[in-house]
Amino acid sequence: MEVIGRPPRARPGLSARLRQRIATEFQSRWEDEWGGKFVTHGLHPGSNAVRLDGNDYLSVTGHPLIVQAQLDALRRGAEFVIQSGVFQLEGSPASRLQAALASWLGKEDGLLCQSGYAANLGLLQVIADAQTPVYLDSLAHMSLWEGARAASAPSHGFRHNDPDHLAKMASRHGPGLVVVDSVYSTTGAVARLPELVDVARRHECMILVDESHSLGTHGPGGKGLCAMLGLTDQVHFITASLAKAFAGRAGFFTMPAELRDYLMCHSYPSIFSSCLLPHEVAGLAATLEVIRQADEARQRLHANTRRVRAAFEACGYPIHQGSQQIISLEAGPERDTLALRDALEARGVFGAVFCAPATSRNRSMVRLTLNASLTEAELSHIAAVAREIAPRVKPWEWPVAKRPVARSA
Repeated sequence: MEVIGRPPRARPGLSARLRQRIATEFQSRWEDEWGGKFVTHGLHPGSNAVRLDGNDYLSVTGHPLIVQAQLDALRRGAEFVIQSGVFQLEGSPASRLQAALASWLGKEDGLLCQSGYAANLGLLQVIADAQTPVYLDSLAHMSLWEGARAASAPSHGFRHNDPDHLAKMASRHGPGLVVVDSVYSTTGAVARLPELVDVARRHECMILVDESHSLGTHGPGGKGLCAMLGLTDQVHFITASLAKAFAGRAGFFTMPAELRDYLMCHSYPSIFSSCLLPHEVAGLAATLEVIRQADEARQRLHANTRRVRAAFEACGYPIHQGSQQIISLEAGPERDTLALRDALEARGVFGAVFCAPATSRNRSMVRLTLNASLTEAELSHIAAVAREIAPRVKPWEWPVAKRPVARSA
């Protein structure tokens, strides 16, 4: 509290070391490449904007059954105690949802977490250690790499979607843990899961599959890519962010029942994070039922994906790195990506800028994420904008256009 008549005290400053790091690691990027404006902040989308910058693939946000479940939980949750998730008793709404998700995926047990990041970090921290080599696809999500680091595990990256390279690494370093995404979050590429699972089995490795971008959108009843390919029984762990097709704020992973008690004593995000709130649990439980019945929405999503991808490919955009509802417009240098973003937004199409550390420094991109509720007018507008700006942004000259493609499943 300031005393009237007394000059305010100077606030404590940053250390010289921290200021130096900001100057050397960030300042020129901020000023020269971003123009003094944060890289992810473009125009404000208007009411007629086509929003391709979210992850609600099946367009469940606002579904009346989900909203009603959340409202009911808020009305009856006055006596709820906010506490760490490890204190949630068997039979609680959270434990019932965990069991329902695990059963849906054909697994014994599972755990809800604060986010997909927390799920991956907390699981890897437990199932790997300093004597467990972890083999990660080079495009695996950052949370998976951080999980391996939290476990103090030796991490070995293998070439994206390259089972042969994985086999060479496993032969060199021995049995451990293979970590892949089912659908990769920056490119929309599908993992070569049958071959990767076979390599893991032959080299006596466990395998973890992050289904964040396929849970709800792929497989029978939205059960994911593992289920679609009949590999569920051969995969040790399935993880997912529930902020994608589930459009919530949570994460989840499956596990054998024998692991639960050990994990609850050793997984720091599970121990030192508060549990989900009642209306969040209720909303996710209702969302699970909506997603089970969402075959028509899945069909629309995949149809929209085929149509939009075809429109961009016809204009010469090099989007051959992927095939699913995530479309990567990889312009390369950040300055070029921002020019691409501005050209799209000026015409009412809004994607999301991805750059380091989400990508390699010179592989920045505008990521477009499609959804099931895109209208005919919106789909036509996206295609028209792609045609209009192509001569300006020259996608055929982007570095990715000359890069060989890692084969998808």
